[in-house]
Amino acid sequence: MANTKTIELKAEKVTVVADKLKDSSCTIVTDYRGLNVTQITELRRQLREAGIEFQVLKNSLARRATASADLTALDEFLTGPTAIAFSKDDIVSPAKILTDFAKKNDKLSVKAGVVEGKVVGYDQIKALADLPSREGMLSMLLSVLQAPVRNFALAVKAVAEKQEGPATTQEA
Repeated sequence: MANTKTIELKAEKVTVVADKLKDSSCTIVTDYRGLNVTQITELRRQLREAGIEFQVLKNSLARRATASADLTALDEFLTGPTAIAFSKDDIVSPAKILTDFAKKNDKLSVKAGVVEGKVVGYDQIKALADLPSREGMLSMLLSVLQAPVRNFALAVKAVAEKQEGPATTQEA
């Protein structure tokens, strides 16, 4: 019979993972079979720099957490060695980092994920990875917002220069 302390620790871990699933804006499930320690360390470093947590989990524990978080549609992807990336703020970065790493290291495969509470497949994760980063999107938005103001300022400047031009020739 299992030790009650062990059962309590596992239940606590399930609760922690379920909370991460609920709180994350983007969660990606991967199969890391075949990656060596150096490759996993490099992947963890890249993810950590982007503020993304990467955790290796037992599938049974992950299934209990998905049941607790009402994400049982993710269970079909919880097979084989499973590592999950949790991102609270950014949706694009984990998808971009993991798919780029998978391109360079064919041992890593992206299985599926949860984006803002919806279970999505590899195709949607790949589509997210192809989007510009959050900073890139913000700079595009900023340039779109600045364009009308810049154009108005240029028009006012042109009108002012046009009005100043004849006035200076008449005075001379």
